[in-house]
Amino acid sequence: MISNPFTGASYLLRGLSLIGKPGVKRHVVIPLIINILIFAGLIWLLAAQFEVLLAWLMPTLPDWLAWLDSLLWFIFVITTGIAVFFSFTVLANLVGSPFNSFLSAAVEKNLTGRSPISEAGVFEETVKALTGEVKKMLLFAGIAIVLVVITLIPVINLVAPVLWVIFSAWMLSIEYLDYPLGNQGLSFPDIRRVIRQKRFLSLGFGGAVMLATLIPVLNFLVMPVAVAGATALRIEQFNRHPVE
Repeated sequence: MISNPFTGASYLLRGLSLIGKPGVKRHVVIPLIINILIFAGLIWLLAAQFEVLLAWLMPTLPDWLAWLDSLLWFIFVITTGIAVFFSFTVLANLVGSPFNSFLSAAVEKNLTGRSPISEAGVFEETVKALTGEVKKMLLFAGIAIVLVVITLIPVINLVAPVLWVIFSAWMLSIEYLDYPLGNQGLSFPDIRRVIRQKRFLSLGFGGAVMLATLIPVLNFLVMPVAVAGATALRIEQFNRHPVE
């Protein structure tokens, strides 16, 4: 099939239609609830500590600065909202990584009637997922550092925004295609090699995921939708044994 970026992007919508299928839904709900509980707990803890800080600070100020209490709470809410917006995807992927391989396997079984090749147990799969997530983060961090350096170099930095967009799309394509391809028993280097075989298709999918993460509220569902979409993409656009 033609390596079309728009075809790749369409698989994100395909993923949205798959996450509610029988046998798939529970793999979506559990990590989503865990992430919401983690963020709710962190926000509650931060708010409690901020309240303690204001209780200490406000009595030290003159009465005419009492309005600062409301202003500081407003700034706290805005800052917390921005932090949640930008950090949710990273934390969701880290927390959800042990679940995403099982979600991908459930989607594959729904689409093909077959379970993936990988026969690892729950513990082995969890260790593999967390190890893979660390490897991806180290790779992405290394490339991001190079892009930061490019951003600081005059003239050359004119192309930096384009490079950041391409990098983000590529990063997200690897992030989510890693689960269905990993379930086929492929190593991380092999997964990267497979994705390069259809780079425009993969970049189109990653680009769609990147845009979806920028939409408030919707970004809470991006992870399971992207895993499901990537699984359908793997089944329909890549060979079963692509590195052989």
